[in-house]
Amino acid sequence: MSHSAARMTQPLALLLYEKLLPGSQLVNRLQDLGWRVQTINDGAALTRAAEEHKPLLVLADLVSSRQSVCEGIMSLRRNKNTAHLPVIAFATEEALHAPAIAAGANLVANDAAILQHLDQFLDQVLSDF
Repeated sequence: MSHSAARMTQPLALLLYEKLLPGSQLVNRLQDLGWRVQTINDGAALTRAAEEHKPLLVLADLVSSRQSVCEGIMSLRRNKNTAHLPVIAFATEEALHAPAIAAGANLVANDAAILQHLDQFLDQVLSDF
């Protein structure tokens, strides 16, 4: 299979993160599971990036030094072109979990769980899709 044909058959995940860990580990884990990964580090650009790259799903680290990632998730939900995208959010800080669900995340996990159970989480949000 040519490289371009492989790119067409591999699903694309959009990954928002600032912290190297677990962000870079998630990139590797997604690629191991057969996904292409587009990374961004600015929650304010989440909707624009989703419209441009047309991912199958979005993963977002809720910890950001720049802005509220929850606002980025809400923006995704309000946009007719991105409202359908499943969103998996993650953060070690439990206080960030409920606001992410309220913003529209389909699933929220802590950093360790996202890495350990990524394939099950993907199956879960994509089966609801």
